[in-house]
Amino acid sequence: MSRMAELTARFPALEKLGSVSRSVQLGAVAAAIALLAIAALWFRGPDYKVLFSNLQDRDGGAIITALAQMNVPYQLTENGTAILVPAEKVHETRLQLAQQGLPRSGEAGFEIIDQTRFGASQFTEQVNFQRALEGELASSIQALNAVQHARVHLALPRETLFVRDRQPPSASVLLTLYPGRMLSEAQVSAISWLVSSSVPNLAADNVSVVDQNGRLLTAPAGTGNGDSARRDLVSEIETRTVQRILTLLNPIVGTGNVRAQVSADVDFAQREQTSEVYRPNQLPGQAAVRSQQTSSSLQNGGQAPEGVPGALTNQPPPDPVAPINQPVPEGVQLGPDGQPLPGAALPDAAGALPAPGGAGAAAGGAQAAAVPLGPQGHARNDATINYEVDRTISHVKDAIGQLRRLSVAVVVNYRDVDGEPQPLPDEEIQKIDELVKQAMGYVPDRGDSVSVVNSLFSEEGPREPPFWQNPAYIDHALQLLKYILIIAAAILLWRGLGRPILDNMAEAKEKLEQEAQELEDNRAAMEAAERRASEMTRYQENLATARTMATKDPRAVAMVLRSWLEKKNVN
Repeated sequence: MSRMAELTARFPALEKLGSVSRSVQLGAVAAAIALLAIAALWFRGPDYKVLFSNLQDRDGGAIITALAQMNVPYQLTENGTAILVPAEKVHETRLQLAQQGLPRSGEAGFEIIDQTRFGASQFTEQVNFQRALEGELASSIQALNAVQHARVHLALPRETLFVRDRQPPSASVLLTLYPGRMLSEAQVSAISWLVSSSVPNLAADNVSVVDQNGRLLTAPAGTGNGDSARRDLVSEIETRTVQRILTLLNPIVGTGNVRAQVSADVDFAQREQTSEVYRPNQLPGQAAVRSQQTSSSLQNGGQAPEGVPGALTNQPPPDPVAPINQPVPEGVQLGPDGQPLPGAALPDAAGALPAPGGAGAAAGGAQAAAVPLGPQGHARNDATINYEVDRTISHVKDAIGQLRRLSVAVVVNYRDVDGEPQPLPDEEIQKIDELVKQAMGYVPDRGDSVSVVNSLFSEEGPREPPFWQNPAYIDHALQLLKYILIIAAAILLWRGLGRPILDNMAEAKEKLEQEAQELEDNRAAMEAAERRASEMTRYQENLATARTMATKDPRAVAMVLRSWLEKKNVN
C-alpha cells in the first residue's frame, strides 16, 4: 500500500488513469503504437532502389566515382555488383551517367572504334572490331522480351590464301533469361540466324546458344530437326486431318455426334539417289552423229598389181562372171556395163543387204565396201560414222518428313428418331466412308486405312472426383484454413498479450481505488481524533479558566451560577 501511495504521490497521472474507461485506454495504446511506427519510418531514411546490377569491377568503380562527384548517396549490395541510390534519383542519375558513357561493359559497340589510338597495330584493330561486333550482336539479342542479358563470343579465324587451310568461323551465345521466361525453338533459330547473318561465312549450324542454366538450346550439329519439331509436324498433320473430317461430317450427323482420330506415319529419313541410265539409239536417220569419215578410191584404164608377190602376180586376172551366171540381188543398182555402181551395197555372206548406216549404227562404228569396177579398173569406198550415246543422269534428294501412311478411325453416333436412338443405314455409312477418304486424301498404294463405325455414344460423362479431391473445394478449404489461422493467431495474441495488459490495468485501477479509499478513511479517522482531542483540550481549558475565575472572583462565579439555576427553574 505504501509503495502504491508513493507512486501515486510521485506520478499524479496514475491517479487519473483509474478513472478512464477501457475503450479510451485501448485507443491510447493503438495511437501510441501508430506514433512509434510513424517515427520509425520517419527516421529510417530514404528508400533506396537498384541503379545498376551485374556490374563489373571496373564499371562499378567508375560509377561510384561519378556518384561521389555528383553528391548522390549510394549503397552497395550483392557483393558490390549492384548499386542502390535513393528512389527519387534513380532515373535522373541514370541519365547523367549515360551522358558520361557509364556503364561501359553493357554498351560496347562500334563506338569502340572511335576510341582507337594512334599507331595501333593490325591485331589491336582486329580485336576492337571483334569486340564491337560482339557488343552490337549482344545489344540486338537483348531487344527480345525474354532476354535479360546476352553475351556473344565470336571465333573468327585469320584469312588465308590456301583453301585447304581455311577454317569456318563459329559463334557462341550465352543468354540470361528473365525469371519464368523461356524461348521457343523458333526464337532460338532466329537468334542463330541473326548472328550468322551478321558475320561473313558463318553458318547457322555453327552458332551455339546456351542459357544461364547451362542448357544447350540449339540442336547439335548433324541431328537435323529436333525431336520437338518432328512431333509438331506429326501433330499438325493429324490435327489438320481430323479438322477436315469433322468439318465435313458435323453438318451431316450433327455437332458432337462424331469422333475422329488420325495416326500419321512420317518418314524423317534423308535420302539422296544418283542414277545414270543408257538407252538404245534412236531410229535410223534420227541419231546424232558425233563424227563421220568417208574414203573413196577409183581406178580406170589399167590393171593394178594383184596377187601375192611372185610368179602368180604376173598372171592376168580371171574372166569376170557374167550376171547371167550370178544374179544380182534386188536393190543393187547396175551400171551400163551390167556391173554394180561404185558405192552400191553388196550382199554379205548370207546374201542379205546391210541396213542403212551399216556398222556405224553403234558408237565408233565403221563401214567399208570394195566394188569391182570391171576389167579396166577398180573402185573402193570406205565410210566411218560415230554416233552419240544416249545417257541420262539424275540426282534425287528426298525431302525430310514424307508421309508414309495414314490411319483414320471415325465413330458416328446413332441418330435420334422420335426420342429413340437408331443406327444409320449402310448406304449412309458407305457415303461417310467415302467422304472420310476424300477428306484425308486416301491413297491405297501408300497403305492408308479407314475405319468408320456406327455406335451409340455413352451419355455418362467423366466421373467426378470426390469432393475432397475437387480442386475448387481444395482452394476454398485452403482459403478458409488461412482465415482460421489468422483468427487463431489474433485470438492467441489477444489472450497472450492483450488480455493480460488489460487485466493488469484493471488490477492496478482497483488497487489505486482501494488505496485511495483507505487513505480517505485514514484521513477521516485522523480528523475525528484530532477533533476529539481539540474538544478535550477546550474543555480542560474552559474548566481551568472557570477555576481561575472562581478563585479570583467568587462573587462573579456565584452570580453566574445563580443565573443558570434561574433559567433552569424557568424551563
